[in-house]
Amino acid sequence: MAVSRSAWSAWGKRLFDVTVSAALLTLLSPLFLLASMAIVVESPGSPFFTDDRVGRGGRRFRMWKLRTMVPRASRSPVGRKLLLNDPRITRMGRLLRRWSLDELPQLWNILIGDMSVVGPRPGLWEHVPQYTDRQQGRLLVRPGLTGLAQVSGRNTLLWSDRIEIDLEYIRRLSFREDLRIMAATVRTVLRGEGLYSVHQQRDGL
Repeated sequence: MAVSRSAWSAWGKRLFDVTVSAALLTLLSPLFLLASMAIVVESPGSPFFTDDRVGRGGRRFRMWKLRTMVPRASRSPVGRKLLLNDPRITRMGRLLRRWSLDELPQLWNILIGDMSVVGPRPGLWEHVPQYTDRQQGRLLVRPGLTGLAQVSGRNTLLWSDRIEIDLEYIRRLSFREDLRIMAATVRTVLRGEGLYSVHQQRDGL
């Protein structure tokens, strides 16, 4: 699968990412501070959760999130699986997840070039060897803070279906499509759609 070499897929999309991420990081810095303080007060430890993910071209990078679970939650018996009333999620964490605020530190990943505003969600590093040749196509673009799969069912989708939707996004890559997905993301977050999986998705943390 080849990605279009239009201005949008080359330098235009990156310029848009830098502009949006820099503006939102500045605007939302007070919110980050308040949320970080609330996380630490309820559950001592770092207010951030970091995880190794895979980006464009299979490059490994460190993804940032606000911590929504108790420390070392991934070491529990259920590992990365996210359950519907998961006892590892803190009260503050549940609030952050409801409004997808825990994902906002990824604006930093966007600013430094690890991610894009819109694209396939960053995959887990250990899952890449399981990709088929076709599924490897989702690594042709930077992963996104939001994407077509996130507004098409989010965590209610089977993993294989999410990859197919990611590949469809890459085929339709355009400025207009990104704007449409961003608008749809606002609606999805406000409605609280697709927060938890009925299929026990593997990348719940």
